[in-house]
Amino acid sequence: SAVLLQFFLTLSISSENIISGKAFVTDGDTIKINKKKIRLFGIDSPEKKQFCKKVYLSFLIFNFQKDYPCGEKATLALTKKLKGKIVRCELKNSKDIYNRNIGICFVGKKDINSWLVKNGHAISYKRYSKKYILEEKYAIENKLGIWQGSFMQPEKWRRIMN
Repeated sequence: SAVLLQFFLTLSISSENIISGKAFVTDGDTIKINKKKIRLFGIDSPEKKQFCKKVYLSFLIFNFQKDYPCGEKATLALTKKLKGKIVRCELKNSKDIYNRNIGICFVGKKDINSWLVKNGHAISYKRYSKKYILEEKYAIENKLGIWQGSFMQPEKWRRIMN
């Protein structure tokens, strides 16, 4: 009976660290569920107003690049992915500097944080976690999303723009 009691105590503690519902996308790495802001753990996405460069023409050894709104693109990709779906987030026991909850979010069993990195809409935020390094490697090798051109690290972009 002690084991059973421990199981139910663990269950009640962990359910407090889970938020689920329809998500409103703030940007490529932040959502809101039931009025609670959640910063997606272990990833960093281009900011809404950030531009990146991508190749539009290659000629011999020359690559011609043009700017595109990669921050808006990341936000839109996440919005489309979550539209009309129930999102479940497992929250960490800490908050970021903006007092947002930090969590790994899922649609069904699909890790959304992982999906964003693997499709090139975000990078692995290695300063805080090594969890999504393989997904980033996949996106780089396949030149997906921001990896099809060049971009400034979102963290550096925020420092310069603030």
